[in-house]
Amino acid sequence: MVRRAAICTLDRVLKSRTRFREEVAGATVAVLSGGRSSERTISLATGVAVTAALAQRDASGPARCVPIEIEANGAWKVDGERCAPASAVAMLPDSTIFFLGLHGGEGENGAVQGFLETCSRRYTGSGVGASALCMDKHATRLVVADAGVAVAPAVLVDGDARAFSPLSRDGWAVKPNCGGSSVATTMVEREDELPAAIACALATGDRALVEARIRGIEATCAVLGNARGALRALTPVEIVPHAGKFFDWEEKYNAAGAEEHCPPRSLSAAACARLADLALRVHRAAGCDGYSRSDFIVPEGGEPVFLEVNTLPGLTARSLLPKAAQTDGLSFRELCLEILALAVERSAR
Repeated sequence: MVRRAAICTLDRVLKSRTRFREEVAGATVAVLSGGRSSERTISLATGVAVTAALAQRDASGPARCVPIEIEANGAWKVDGERCAPASAVAMLPDSTIFFLGLHGGEGENGAVQGFLETCSRRYTGSGVGASALCMDKHATRLVVADAGVAVAPAVLVDGDARAFSPLSRDGWAVKPNCGGSSVATTMVEREDELPAAIACALATGDRALVEARIRGIEATCAVLGNARGALRALTPVEIVPHAGKFFDWEEKYNAAGAEEHCPPRSLSAAACARLADLALRVHRAAGCDGYSRSDFIVPEGGEPVFLEVNTLPGLTARSLLPKAAQTDGLSFRELCLEILALAVERSAR
């Protein structure tokens, strides 16, 4: 009964954007993927999946879907032709909607968003401000904590790792402050391992965020909607890495990686409702648009603890957002069309 109610609510949210979905139908959509971040390969997979979904021809979808790869050197490749970003944009109609299949780096930190805004082009996902904020894990923690969301004790390290004073005795999570996909992230059990873990994060050219490790069930909850419009939290996903592992690159993207359960198998209905409430709160507090996916640890019998929010979460066969959407009755193609409609809605404000 709970699941049927969720689908009904989702249907109402979708119908509220009917006129924006009509504008998507018949439009030109450019799917951007690749980029120069450490998440480039995942972005390319997202681009392939989104392009395939939108290329299906029917009355509800775009008339034309143009894949654009941002190469590792920064050039944009359109129909096999390499060109400067401004030239690539100029090749497309002014009404084109850019679907951002980018992850990490300039594709997610507001740089590409800012460029497209200077070109007066519509794009999916959050704007410049929210993108820049959410890429900075430490800054995001401050914002969501102010909104009443629990976060783990943490410290930001930008210099000598030996100067760090531990804030926990039960383990630590050490990660680049602006990184993604768990690249250069280390779970540390012993204090004498902290300097090497911090040095690993610092070697990426970023600051190191050192958090007290919270033990519990890892879960994520996605939200659809623009910050100033109707929002819908999707069913949370429970993440179960292999014994002794955490949700690192291999556990995320390898076919034999972590188990992912949607609906969660180890969380009560009350815990799932709380995760949904917190994900909505994070989305609004950070000013996210389009879609987001917030990650949490749920301690046994305790309040969920926020880890980070993804403004352009993956859209691949192994990704968590499509899994949650499917559980709530939204196919991958419908999810992509809804993300486009949300971009049109945001640009109409």
